[in-house]
Amino acid sequence: MKTAIRYFTKSKKGNTQKLADAVSQAIGLEALDVSVDLSEKVDRLFLINAMYAASIDREVKDFLARNKAKIGEVVNMNTSASGASTWKAVRKVTDELGIALSEKEFHCAASWVFINKGLPTAEDFQRAQTFAKAMTE
Repeated sequence: MKTAIRYFTKSKKGNTQKLADAVSQAIGLEALDVSVDLSEKVDRLFLINAMYAASIDREVKDFLARNKAKIGEVVNMNTSASGASTWKAVRKVTDELGIALSEKEFHCAASWVFINKGLPTAEDFQRAQTFAKAMTE
């Protein structure tokens, strides 16, 4: 089964990129920014993103639109300081584009300014790795 990892972050703290790196390490694939289009069709795309202004960023939406013919299923993984998951926002886009979205997702809280200081933890990254491994078996 062909799998790819793409992530988007604009945070200086880098929680989303750290999550992408943890997944990369767990399943042995390079995590690339959403500015890098898929070179071939994949059965499963781990889409690692974060909540920005109560939604997902335009760059994530554009990546999905540009690559819709190459994506079998999206597995959403995300962080947010608000505690809200990006799954519904990703669902809206994938539905519009005709891309399958896994009902299973990984979500954890993240720090932002003075909110959720110290999050995500090493345990959160370990849980993300366990989730990613399970999704590839």
